[in-house]
Amino acid sequence: MFATSIQSRPCLAPTRRAGHPGTGRSTHLVAVRAASAQDAARVLELAASKPEGEAKKLDARAFRRSLSKSGTYTKRLTNEEAPLQSMDAHGVGYSRTGLVAQMRETGNTWQQAGITVILAEAYGFCWGVERAVQMAYEARHRYPDAELHITNEIIHNPSVNDRLREMGVHFIATRDDGLKDFSRVAAGDVVILPAFGAAVGEMKDLHERGVQIVDTTCPWVSKVWNAVDNQARKGHTSIIHGKWAHEETVATASFAGTYLIVKDLAEAEWVCDFMVNGGDSAFFLEKFKHAYSEGFDPVRDLQCIGMANQTTMLKGETQAIGKLLERTQLQRFGPGELSRRFMIMDTICDATQERQDAVFKITGAQERPEEALDMLLVVGGFNSSNTSHLQEIGEMKGIPSFWVDCADRVDVSANSVLHKLAHGELVETRDWIPRDASTPLRIGVTSGASTPDRAVEDVLDRIFRIRDPNFKGIQPRATKVGKPQHAEI
Repeated sequence: MFATSIQSRPCLAPTRRAGHPGTGRSTHLVAVRAASAQDAARVLELAASKPEGEAKKLDARAFRRSLSKSGTYTKRLTNEEAPLQSMDAHGVGYSRTGLVAQMRETGNTWQQAGITVILAEAYGFCWGVERAVQMAYEARHRYPDAELHITNEIIHNPSVNDRLREMGVHFIATRDDGLKDFSRVAAGDVVILPAFGAAVGEMKDLHERGVQIVDTTCPWVSKVWNAVDNQARKGHTSIIHGKWAHEETVATASFAGTYLIVKDLAEAEWVCDFMVNGGDSAFFLEKFKHAYSEGFDPVRDLQCIGMANQTTMLKGETQAIGKLLERTQLQRFGPGELSRRFMIMDTICDATQERQDAVFKITGAQERPEEALDMLLVVGGFNSSNTSHLQEIGEMKGIPSFWVDCADRVDVSANSVLHKLAHGELVETRDWIPRDASTPLRIGVTSGASTPDRAVEDVLDRIFRIRDPNFKGIQPRATKVGKPQHAEI
């Protein structure tokens, strides 16, 4: 009845079964888890120096400013044509001739074999991701004979990362102690920092190795770094809404002084209760193990606080946590002390917000049968935080929602799909697409900020083939639409 093999990437053994109520679909759940270069070099040396007998925390702001003037660091696009052509050929950019581009010409809708596809107004590649991928391709073209490394996945999309591997980019592994293994990195090599950024200690290590650094960090992420740096300089503990093991949050924490990471509103409420009513500090530290700075004391270090966030978290939850922290400090210290006790800066990424708002919009007419979606298709990397929140919206609204990272997850002959739920389970669902073309089917489609249009097109191609065995694909044609416009910073 159920397929026993799990395609593509490995996962653990099946743990339980579930289903979409009332759909007849069967599911199989699987657990997953303006100075000279010489001057700049001197500032870098001083920033990392230690006074006699005492370790001094690296001045991250001074280090970043000096690194940018060192002559071995770049964070700018060149907009050369050859890398752009390579991206287009590899399908890791915006669609110019395929189904997604054609849908944008027709009001983000498409009819095929009795299926109506509704594409969210905001979807797929954001400006920061587009910029990062383009910079990685430019690095390969600019340094054709150099050893190229990258400290992590450039973005959370398997097809894009696989393309970089095919281009000879070495992905630096993480050691058992959690640190990056830079043993293969030598002077003169080129090292790419991914869109999520890298910890300041990693940047320092790479600079000392004499490499050329290509920094693709999204400027929205850098904005968060500036926020926590400002909080640290004013003696505030940074409360970071994020996932402590996520690459972006790891990097953000390295630019903070004292910090505490909370993953959701429930954890923030727990912290605020401790701040107001007190509690067992040892229990606090065990509860938030791995999620706070070295030497953190919950009694001492929660007197003056600041708010920051991982840019891919749910906008509404980040805002709710910010308001909760503000109310808590107001309750504890009164209005006269609030400005001294609490700092906040808007660091919610516009792209994340826009994609979430667009999903709320296409799922907002479920009470009207003629406009209701029969299912929501979410395309994006399985380790993508922003994509998980798009899936979460569909689940919250009770819409059968299928999150896939690539077309390989869809088995046309078996009419099955291997997909992920918002909170981790990997699920195989059979008979998910009604084969009878006379049965109308409305599918809402969105994709994560790290997802190229080709990935969406490939998944839809397989869905259409399930419905119509004679389907030969969408013929490419030139379109009049340009690439989507994104807010820049």
